[in-house]
Amino acid sequence: MKNTHPQGSAQTLAGKITEWLTFDNMHHQWLLLAACFWVIFMFMVASKFITLTFKDPDAYSAKQEFLLLTAMPDVGKLPGEKHFPEELKPTGKVLSDSRLVQPLVYMERLELIRNVCRDEALKNLSHTAVSKFVLDRIFVCDKHKILFCQTPKVGNTQWKKVLIVLNGAFPSIEEIPENVVHDHEKNGLPRLSSFSDAEIQKRLKTYFKFFIVRDPFERLISAFKDKFVHNPRFEPWYRHEIAPGIIRKYRRNRTETRGIQFEDFVRYLGDPNHRWLDLQFGDHIIHWVTYVELCAPCEIKYSVIGHHETLEDDAPYILKEAGIDHLVSYPTIPPGITVYNRTKVERYFLGISKRDIRRLYARFEGDFKLFGYQKPDFLLN
Repeated sequence: MKNTHPQGSAQTLAGKITEWLTFDNMHHQWLLLAACFWVIFMFMVASKFITLTFKDPDAYSAKQEFLLLTAMPDVGKLPGEKHFPEELKPTGKVLSDSRLVQPLVYMERLELIRNVCRDEALKNLSHTAVSKFVLDRIFVCDKHKILFCQTPKVGNTQWKKVLIVLNGAFPSIEEIPENVVHDHEKNGLPRLSSFSDAEIQKRLKTYFKFFIVRDPFERLISAFKDKFVHNPRFEPWYRHEIAPGIIRKYRRNRTETRGIQFEDFVRYLGDPNHRWLDLQFGDHIIHWVTYVELCAPCEIKYSVIGHHETLEDDAPYILKEAGIDHLVSYPTIPPGITVYNRTKVERYFLGISKRDIRRLYARFEGDFKLFGYQKPDFLLN
């Protein structure tokens, strides 16, 4: 009788070995698959971590600065030009909230000014000599190489306070007495006109220069209210000397005995022959003359033009660009105070003839176009 047991045992053993090898192979495949999933999962976690890290303002600023330096020249470049003028070159500085669009807005404002300054049809409305009158409007901070052109009725009091602190006259904005801010004997703010011609040119070429604008008609309303209606600083000459001069010349109804009205004011400002009266009023006219007459934006290359309507963004940006944001802050802006109020504008111009409004616009058209303010067709047509 043949013994078949060794052969059967060998077959059984071979089967078990094959089964084990198959199982081991599948085990390795599962391990490999699990390892792949683990790698993918860790990559996703790492990617998320990198994204969160770049959203941090400090970590992101270097990346954003590179983007600004490469993108901004295309925005500011005009046809036929390869480079910015020295004063208009982008600095690459950004706000703490890393909004890339913001510096582009300021470059576009400067580009608009340059374009309007080249418009021959607007030359009489956009150009003015850099006279003593203009130099008297520009305040100097030598310590931080800053020039600020004063444009009354556009929040200038607060900017003066910033410069007063920077010049060291007072340790903080809160400690500056209100009666000192506009007292140029006490506030420690030298005017650019007080320097020699060579020193003036040096500062104009090398210092950070800025000023603030707002809708031209809304600014005139603010000037009228401040000087002829409320007069909070008790400046009696506006009511007792300037107002009577305007009424005598421009009031149509001679039997009207009320004090100066906004209509009288508009007729005076829109008169092409207003200058003879301006000479009598002296420097008091700074509260209502054009931005062109105050700051000569076509002759002086400003670093930044701020807008009153966007002051919440513009003020921090200006401080940062000037390199002083770590030294002083712009005073708190009450909510809604800088918003353009069309209803108020319509109310003040109600009843004033279209002819007088059009003449007023004709005088301030340069301001509207230089700084991108919309033509007030709702008043003109």
